[in-house]
Amino acid sequence: MSINKVVLAYSGGLDTSIILKWLQDEYQCEVVTFTADLGQGEELEPARKKAEMFGVKDIYIDDLREEFVRDFVFPMFRGNALYEGTYLLGTSIARPLIAKRQIEIAAEVGAEAVCHGATGKGNDQIRFELGYYALNPEIKVIAPWREWDLNSREKLIDYAEKHQIPIAKDKRGEAPFSVDANLLHTSSEGKLLEDPWEEAPEYVYGRINSPESAPDEPTYIDIEFEKGDAVAINGEKMSPATILTKLNDLGRINGIGRLDLLENRYIGMKSRGIYETPGGTILLTAHRGMESITIDRGAMHLKDEIMPKYAEAIYNGFWYSPEREMMQALIDKSQEDVYGTVRLKLYKGSAMLVGRKSPRSLYSMEHVTFEEDEVYDQRDAEGFIKLNALRLRLRNMRG
Repeated sequence: MSINKVVLAYSGGLDTSIILKWLQDEYQCEVVTFTADLGQGEELEPARKKAEMFGVKDIYIDDLREEFVRDFVFPMFRGNALYEGTYLLGTSIARPLIAKRQIEIAAEVGAEAVCHGATGKGNDQIRFELGYYALNPEIKVIAPWREWDLNSREKLIDYAEKHQIPIAKDKRGEAPFSVDANLLHTSSEGKLLEDPWEEAPEYVYGRINSPESAPDEPTYIDIEFEKGDAVAINGEKMSPATILTKLNDLGRINGIGRLDLLENRYIGMKSRGIYETPGGTILLTAHRGMESITIDRGAMHLKDEIMPKYAEAIYNGFWYSPEREMMQALIDKSQEDVYGTVRLKLYKGSAMLVGRKSPRSLYSMEHVTFEEDEVYDQRDAEGFIKLNALRLRLRNMRG
């Protein structure tokens, strides 16, 4: 494979720094680095300095936080997406945006190939590459973990030392676990977390306070929605990324959003992950509460039926697939009247819905009251029940 230029998804960490050097040596090509700021909370300028150290001329460090939340996280939350009933898809939803920007940069600089640092055992290789091929069917993909023989931490360290690649002190020897983070969540897996019987140590949770140490007084917040998207907190209008950042702070303080999950990877094996999704956990509760008062029963139930398929499509890397786009169109249609405000009580690990109101409410107090009313004839229910019972009666009569 003849490659003159490749765009590398570059974090500046040990693995992608080794990949950068390996690409230069193995393919004898020019490497363009791309570092995405998705709100992971790390200083990204060191990545630029490392890339310069390797002689990289084209260095992209892009702030994608607003695009990430506006065009990926919020559309996903309109669908209330949960993979296997619990996972809020924090890693899954970031990959299509990284892939999209890599393909854009490849077009800008005239690169024939793109490269990622995902291993051959995980989901991310699939998510990245499905994104690449969906956006540029002719692109060449380099996946070093499927090509090289640096298949252990010891070999990686040896390679780094041989080529004078800086190694952080905490990376010398085996790291206790690996971490991936963005504005929506933090994911920790591997090493000491691989035994599913052993409780994760408290220090694994770097993003959220323990529920036990959360404040003894609850925090009440109001979240305002327009067309299914959060637009304000406590009456203050904010941008999508700012809203998620604020909800993250509130979730962190109140110990909300921890998850210990044993999940089924698309590639076939089970894995254990520790996820921290503070703002997303609050947002999901708020959004479902807003839908409960504004969406018709049939529409809501249909939406709930397709949710597992929608979540699975995102988890498996099919963000740019026709089926995800079709489901998104249905979901977005359902959100046309999802306007209003919900009130939540945040307390020691839980986000409880305690109030909701909407100018487009379908809730009628006149119809549901236990007091006397003039809008509902209770005698109508008799015929309704008998018609629904007809097939049950006939079945019993047969036997």
